Amino acid sequence: MKNNMPLLKRMRESRLFWPLAALILLLIVDAIFAPSFFKIGILEDHLFGSLIDVFNNSAPLMLVAIGMTLVIATGGVDLSVGAVIAISAAVSTVLINPALGNVLIENRVLAANTTNTPLWIVVVVDLLAGTLCGLWNGFLVSRGKISPMVATLILMVAGRGIAQLITNGQIMTVYYEPYYWFGNGFIFGLPVSIYIVAVVFVLAWFLVRKTSIGLFIESVGINSKATYYSGISEKNIKLFAYTFCGFCSAIAGLILGSYIHGVDANNIGLLYELDAILAVVIGGTLMSGGRFSLMASVIGALLIWTFTITMYTFGVPANALLAGRAVLVLVVIMLYSDYTRRFLYKFSERKEVVVK
Repeated sequence: MKNNMPLLKRMRESRLFWPLAALILLLIVDAIFAPSFFKIGILEDHLFGSLIDVFNNSAPLMLVAIGMTLVIATGGVDLSVGAVIAISAAVSTVLINPALGNVLIENRVLAANTTNTPLWIVVVVDLLAGTLCGLWNGFLVSRGKISPMVATLILMVAGRGIAQLITNGQIMTVYYEPYYWFGNGFIFGLPVSIYIVAVVFVLAWFLVRKTSIGLFIESVGINSKATYYSGISEKNIKLFAYTFCGFCSAIAGLILGSYIHGVDANNIGLLYELDAILAVVIGGTLMSGGRFSLMASVIGALLIWTFTITMYTFGVPANALLAGRAVLVLVVIMLYSDYTRRFLYKFSERKEVVVK
């Protein structure tokens, strides 16, 4: 028992502990009250079920949470990720069905599938659009010295207007089947979106854990002035974080646009900035910046969507879902409060004394 206590203490102090504990607790509730939640079937050589839906639907949020983690770790925040999703999805949709200017896109043109743009160009331009949006935010924060909330609020407000200008204010539908693959395709029975998240996660993990970038990001979040006087370019670190967040949002926009076979500039990616921030906070990253965990943020995104689909499974109406999420936020705040931490610390100390 003496050897187990330090291990339990390390587990409790790990950033993965609370997100995993909450996710496991939620799955236990599902196992007791909604056993059908865990049923997985096979249809047309691919898996389907509530668990598969959790991973597939949470993929865009996991991508945005990965980028948001780096931004928040620097002590900033990006409120424009939803708008960046809309811009990226609008760009890719218009490239497939080009119609700019003041001429409205007729349904017969949309249904004609007369695209001359190769899919790889659609993907590249989509990613480029989102990355440039992130670069713009990073420039305002790092070079313009504008508060991150104000700087990203600019694009948050203007971004959906830009997306509407791109689509000429229409809800566009895509009839190009190769484009559907990103949001509706399957590889070895699992959604393609899961593999995309895995690739981006490995890339981000390699950058922040196998290079010095992760250390620089944490140092900027903990003490930006000390980082500057240590010879580290605080401006470039922040610029990288916001640019990478825009890149992740662009991939999320590609998946969401593919998933719904088009784009509605008013609604696609709506409130994703709030869900991404919640996922990162659930993952234990402080809003003031500093140490972070990409895996914990990904688990936080999984928790949010598991909670959402669980509510649907229990028959909770969609208009009451926001109230349920408010309860989730309240629980997260209570778990990460100083009072809870002190209570758990005293409790573990008493346990150690009893064991000794």
